[in-house]
Amino acid sequence: MSRQQVAVVIGAGDATGGAIARRFAREGFTLCVTRRNADALEPLREAIEGDGGTAHTFGCDARDEDAMTALFDGIERDIGPVTVVVFNIGANVRFPITETTGRVYRKVWEMAAFAGFLTGREAARVMLPRQQGTIIFTGATASLRGGSGFSAFAGAKFALRALAQSMARELGPQGIHVAHSIIDGAIDTDFIRDNFPDRYALKDQDGILNPDHIAEQYLQLHRQPRDAWTHELDLRPWLETF
Repeated sequence: MSRQQVAVVIGAGDATGGAIARRFAREGFTLCVTRRNADALEPLREAIEGDGGTAHTFGCDARDEDAMTALFDGIERDIGPVTVVVFNIGANVRFPITETTGRVYRKVWEMAAFAGFLTGREAARVMLPRQQGTIIFTGATASLRGGSGFSAFAGAKFALRALAQSMARELGPQGIHVAHSIIDGAIDTDFIRDNFPDRYALKDQDGILNPDHIAEQYLQLHRQPRDAWTHELDLRPWLETF
């Protein structure tokens, strides 16, 4: 089997994660994409292969330590060297603080923070012997400031940002580019269209983020030379305040 460079997208959803996968596939990477339900990845695989690319799909719970270790071991053994890893799991929920149960808080932390740690650790483990690679964590407005009702989400995203900073300090001198993106605004998704129609209407004014444009910036992060690496990248529509 040809040993192609591999890009791994953990949490390859129908919008941002899928767009990132398609963009790297067009660049010649072999894509390994994950969701908890592998069947949900079939449209993405078909789209990538329809454009002449190569994609492998995996049903994987990113909160499961053994599963994540096996995932990266299998990719390295059977597909090729992991060059790029994108962690793109969201876990955005909103509850008043008095209605935020321990189960909710723990689950959000596991999805958005602990799973990010496992992804980053396993990516580093396979990249370090080669002294090269790119690891990108997708953050959010909540990575910078907590909002009303977002105690669980903000806590997890703050933790993910701290992880990215620590990994960048540790791994940068060893040739691995660790970046954290802050997606500060609504994204063009079915969820925004169905639940926030007023915000979705701003699409015609470039007021919400296009997943393909986010994906393009992720590719540029990977392309950056080592003497001009970006660690934190803010992406927001022109109308967002900050």
